[in-house]
Amino acid sequence: MYDFAIIGGGIVGLSTGLALGKSYPHAKILVLEKESDWAFHQTGNNSGVIHSGIYYKPGSFKAKFCRDGAKSMVEFCQEYGIEHEICGKVIVATSAGELPRLENLYQRGLENGIPVKRISPEEVKEIEPHVSCVGGIRVFSTGIVNYKKVSQKYAELIQQQGGDLRLNTKVENICRSGKNQVLETNNGSFETRIVINCAGLHSDRIAKLGQVEAQAKIVPFRGEYYELTPEKRYLVKTLIYPVPNPDFPFLGVHFTRMIDSSVHAGPNAVLSLKREGYHKTDFDLRDFAEVMAYPGFWKLAAKHADEGIKEIIRSFSKAAFVRSLQQLIPEVQAEDLVPTHAGVRAQALKNDGSLVDDFLIVQGENSIHVCNAPSPAATSSLEIGKAIVAQIPAPSHLALSIH
Repeated sequence: MYDFAIIGGGIVGLSTGLALGKSYPHAKILVLEKESDWAFHQTGNNSGVIHSGIYYKPGSFKAKFCRDGAKSMVEFCQEYGIEHEICGKVIVATSAGELPRLENLYQRGLENGIPVKRISPEEVKEIEPHVSCVGGIRVFSTGIVNYKKVSQKYAELIQQQGGDLRLNTKVENICRSGKNQVLETNNGSFETRIVINCAGLHSDRIAKLGQVEAQAKIVPFRGEYYELTPEKRYLVKTLIYPVPNPDFPFLGVHFTRMIDSSVHAGPNAVLSLKREGYHKTDFDLRDFAEVMAYPGFWKLAAKHADEGIKEIIRSFSKAAFVRSLQQLIPEVQAEDLVPTHAGVRAQALKNDGSLVDDFLIVQGENSIHVCNAPSPAATSSLEIGKAIVAQIPAPSHLALSIH
C-alpha cells in the first residue's frame, strides 16, 4: 500500500515525487514510468533552456512558476554540481513592423520582474555579431542546462528519500478499492491512497481512466530541429529568438546554444500523427483518429490556417526552413545545417478550439491530474512540484513537514 502514486517519470512527475518526500518524509511514494528511462519524452527532447518568464501573462501560473522556477533551478544545479550556464538571450525585431511587439514584450518583462534591457542593433551585434535586426531586448536571466540530467538527479534523491521507482511499468487501468485506488499495470497492480497523474502526452487518457474529465484533449505537435555543423557554431554565441507572433501559440524558429556547445536551430510546429511521433513517418491510428474526430482541432486549424501551412512547408522544405533562419542570421546556408532530433509537445486543446495557455491541474476524488504542463514546465519543475503537493489533501496518518 502506497500513500502517493505518481504516473509519469518526466521532470514534472519526478519533481512532484521529490516535493512529496520533503513534505511527507514518512510517506510511501511510488513513481511509475512506462519507458526504460526517466525523462524519455518531452523532458528529454526539449531545448534545455532555463526560461526567464518574459513571454507569459503577468499574474499567470506560467509567469510566477517560471520566474521562481528559474531561480530554484539554478540553485538546484549549483547544489548538486549539474552543469549549467546563465548566458542570457536576445530577442530581436527583424523589421520595423515588429518593433511595437518588441516593445510590448519589453514592458511585459518589466511587469514580470525580469531583468531586461532595450538594446540597439549595434548593441545586439556586440553580443551576437552575425545577427541582422532593427532592434532587440537583452534578457539576462535566461540559461541552459541538460534537463535529462536534472531529472536523473531528482530520481536519485527520491530513492534516497525512500521512494519506490518503477521503470517499464505502464498503467493500463485504474479502479477503486474502498477509499483507495488500484493501478493495474503490465507489471502488476499497486494500491495507493492518492494518485497523481503527470503522464504528459497521455495525461488526458490517464485522467479518463481515473473517471476524471480532463477539460481538454492532448493534441501532439512535433517540433523539428536542425543543428549547425561544428565549423559554423561560431555564428551563435548564446540564444537568439525572433519576436513571437502573439496570435500564434509557438515562439518561431530560433537559435539555441546547448550546454554541450552544439547549436540547435528551430523548431517548427506541425501536427504529429502519433502522440510520441518523433519522425515524419510515425503514425498511430488511435492517436490520429482522436485528433481528426475532435472539433477543437478543426477550429484551431481554421483559425491558424496560414501559419499552419507555413509550418508544414518548413517541415518538408529545408530551403523554407533556412529562409526563416536567415531572417535572424543572413549568413546561414543550407549546407551549414544538418537534421537533429525532434520533440513532441503535449498541447491541451479545448473543444472550442482554444489552446489551454496556462498550467491545467484538475482535482479528482483522491487524485490530482496535471492535464497541461507546457513550456516552461522544465524550468518551473521544482515550483510546480511544490504547487501540486500544496493542492493534495494530506492523508490523516501522515505528519506534514514544513520547509
